[in-house]
Amino acid sequence: MPNPSEAPLDAHGIDLVSKLATEAAEATILQIDTAGLSAGLPAGVPVAFDRKSQTFKSVKALVDEFRLTPDRRKGTATVETLSSFIALVDRHKDQDSVLFGKTVWPDPKLTAVLDYDKEGVPARNRSHRIVYAFPLTEEFKAWVAANAKPMEQDIFAAFLEEHAAELSAPTVGEVSEYERLFNEKMATPSEVVALSRHLEVFVAARAKQGIRLQTGERVVEFSEEHQNAKGEAIVVPGVFMVSVPAFIDGDAVRIPARLRYRVAGGKVLWFYQLYRWEFYLREQVGHDLKQASNETGLPAFEGAPEA
Repeated sequence: MPNPSEAPLDAHGIDLVSKLATEAAEATILQIDTAGLSAGLPAGVPVAFDRKSQTFKSVKALVDEFRLTPDRRKGTATVETLSSFIALVDRHKDQDSVLFGKTVWPDPKLTAVLDYDKEGVPARNRSHRIVYAFPLTEEFKAWVAANAKPMEQDIFAAFLEEHAAELSAPTVGEVSEYERLFNEKMATPSEVVALSRHLEVFVAARAKQGIRLQTGERVVEFSEEHQNAKGEAIVVPGVFMVSVPAFIDGDAVRIPARLRYRVAGGKVLWFYQLYRWEFYLREQVGHDLKQASNETGLPAFEGAPEA
């Protein structure tokens, strides 16, 4: 008698077995209710259940391959000027956006976090940002690069001539403050330029001595080569003002500079020292942070946002 389990399948049976096998191999999309699991989750999370391996898999990566638009704003835009920073923040900000300002040299920076957290609500992504990194002007970099570096007379004279446009007349308050602070005469731009031109005349001269007068001015006596007894004297001011934009398209930063010379081996080496220039730069960055806050209407904090 034939065993029923060994009976041949008819067409319907074959189709049924094939269907069951196919269904067993197919993934099933399930919707998992997230109520009470964690804050910041959607009401339901779709997952694929693989019957063959009996495992759950996320479908997000697969779905994102076919996304026509981003699911949210993210990324960091970099701008080159303060005005562009303010304009772009205004374009993308919302009521919870904030500004951060890192005001310390050497890498000052303003950062707008457009999707920042709000008190009392779940955290936001904090991944849509605008950064203004205060790119330095070539003029400012030149003054910093040569700061406190001794130069021979002809090189120093050429430097002063080249940067004459960045010299500034001191205000009454600056004259009072810095002449008292340094006990030295403060020079006008014309006096500094005249000094540079006078130095050009004496490029080949040899220094005999340097003395300090009671007025606070200094005199360097030059003795020209091949002339034993004859000498010339020039008055050297002790302080002058530099007014140069530190950042591209930014306001000029006013920095006092002390004029110095060193007599060595019968030669004079000239140099200048920018007085507390990092402080004046930090002050300018703080001013720009406040301006950005005022113009965008956003709160500003000194520091850096969460990574």
